[in-house]
Order: sequence, then structure tokens, then C-alpha cells
Amino acid sequence: MKDLFPFMCFMAYLIIIRLIELMMAKKNENWMKQRGAVEFGTSHYPYMIMMHVLFFVSMILEKVFLNRELSPVWASILIIFITTQFMRGWVILSLGRYWNTKIIVIPNEKVIMKGPYRFIKHPNYAVVSLEFVLVPLLFNDYITACIFTVLNIFMLRVRIKAEEKALQSLTEYEGNFHGSNRFIPKFIK
Repeated sequence: MKDLFPFMCFMAYLIIIRLIELMMAKKNENWMKQRGAVEFGTSHYPYMIMMHVLFFVSMILEKVFLNRELSPVWASILIIFITTQFMRGWVILSLGRYWNTKIIVIPNEKVIMKGPYRFIKHPNYAVVSLEFVLVPLLFNDYITACIFTVLNIFMLRVRIKAEEKALQSLTEYEGNFHGSNRFIPKFIK
């Protein structure tokens, strides 16, 4: 089977990163809840986790059963993917202890308006959306790319609505992002 070793290394890297992020999120969740944070979106969260797990399963199954090769433009895709990882790091650093995989809000806290949040409301979701396309395309897993891009669109419709409602109910979120679109960058004047 061609390109299996790079594929498995890449999958291992992604899975390890996601597990580290989940540990960070749990630590941040505990810190936030000690300060009176409220959790929202608990009904859709298990489905979001399931979607991310099935993404990896689908990638592996498509690679193994359809014997997908590395994309002929893998270097370009990899450069874009690495750029998204820097963006993910920027998001996590910008939010600090407020970063989480869950929707958790501390009442009356100041909304984070630094880093990529100066330009776009949901940069982390933009990164995840790009990953659902880039990672499968790196290995020509077109079926996975299509299915999980569509599933992610449906998930984000629920997730972003819940997150914005949570932030609007407990912070000055609306005043900070008044008139901004979800994924259209807002440039500083």
C-alpha cells in the first residue's frame, strides 16, 4: 500500500495534537468553572466529538480500502495546512485560559478582542473548516473531504448560534462585534 507510512505518521500527529488540546480544554474548563463559568451547548457537544472521531475513522478507511495515494500537489496542501496550524496556535494563545472545545462563559468577563479575534469572530472554526478539507485532500480522500465538510457546515450552524447566544447573554459580546459577519474578516480602521 503506497504512502501508508506518511499517512499513519500524519494521522498520529493529528490525534496526539487533538488529545493534548482536549487536556488543555479540561484544565481551562476547571479554571473557568471555579470562577463561576456557565456551560452552554451541552446537547450538541457529544455529536461534535463524534463527528471529529468519525473524521479520523473515515480518513483511515478511505486510505486503506480505496488505496489512496498522496496528492500530487501535497507540498502546496501541506504548506496551507501548516499555516492553519499557526492560526490555531494564535487562536489558543489569544484566548489563553478561556480557550475551550466546549462553550463555557464566565459572566461579565471582557470579550477577547486580540489576535485573530480583531478580524474575525470565529477564527478557530475557520481553521477547523479548512482542516476538514485540507487533511483529506492531502491524501486524495475526496469522499471524507466532501462528507465532513457538509457535516461541519451543519454542526457550525448549531454551534456558532449557541456560542453567540451564550456570549450575548453573559457578556458585552454584541457591543464588541456589532455588525460583523461570522466568517468575513473585519479590518481595523
